[in-house]
Amino acid sequence: MSLAPQLLSTPRLRLRPPRPQDAEAIFSRYASDAEVTRYLSWPRHRDLNDTRAFLAMSAAVWQHDGVGPYLVFREADLMGSTGLQCLPGRRALTGYVLARDAWGQGFATEILRCMLELAQVCGLRELQAICHARHRASQRVLEKCGFQVAQAMDLDFPNLDPMKQAAHMYKVKVKKHAS
Repeated sequence: MSLAPQLLSTPRLRLRPPRPQDAEAIFSRYASDAEVTRYLSWPRHRDLNDTRAFLAMSAAVWQHDGVGPYLVFREADLMGSTGLQCLPGRRALTGYVLARDAWGQGFATEILRCMLELAQVCGLRELQAICHARHRASQRVLEKCGFQVAQAMDLDFPNLDPMKQAAHMYKVKVKKHAS
């Protein structure tokens, strides 16, 4: 896989890797919000130490894989995050999280399309995403971007019931990048 660019942009957004000075904004904008994190596979941040642990993990992933989490900004306003997590066989896992005031404005679709373009630039052959079976808004975004359900599964969603929850693995083939 090719190294990912540090800065990405869409018509309305700009994306860059997280920095240590982003901790308070990440925590307050989305990572500590119970409603925002409800259907996510990572636990809601209880304090800034959880957010600092995410930032340390992010830096390590970028160092090791040449790609990782991105923060999403509209002008100077932090909107959420996305990224690619490398998997074997030129595949990656992607997803996104947006602050509540960014919901319903088409940002998720714009972000996911940006991740598809990034996957193309990085020479990946497939992108995957996991979505809770009851999260219809995210299912619609994935389907709008060409992802299809590949399999049903039961997974832990730490911000919901402690029992495993129904989820779907979505996949999309990445088109070859035109040189």
